[in-house]
Amino acid sequence: MQVQEDNEPYDQINVVPMLDLAYVLLVIFIIMTTASVQGIKFNLPKASDTPSLAKPKTKAITIDQAGQVYLDAYPVSLDELRTQLTTLKAADPELPVVVKGDSAVNYGKVMEVLELLGQLDITQLGLVTQKLVK
Repeated sequence: MQVQEDNEPYDQINVVPMLDLAYVLLVIFIIMTTASVQGIKFNLPKASDTPSLAKPKTKAITIDQAGQVYLDAYPVSLDELRTQLTTLKAADPELPVVVKGDSAVNYGKVMEVLELLGQLDITQLGLVTQKLVK
């Protein structure tokens, strides 16, 4: 390798800093272009300031330890449950129902309620369980 004297002119140009600058500008250009293209402009609906007085749609069926059936905390027989659910199903075909059975209740009682829900063609069904604590 030759050592250049201070008086001699350079015969090569160092292009590395120029390439670094070009790459940085290219990256900035790509980021700014894609950021301005993304998204669709639309207006979201505004929420009402007045609280909704509508009852929640989901109905809860509870079966206690003694086997008593409750619909939203009101005791009902299976025939009354069928009548009320038929009325509610007529008003809302997608009626969501959750079933809460006590852990000590006879499993047959829970199956009677589930069979009744199947006969009424209630497909939005959930079974409530307690979270397992480890």
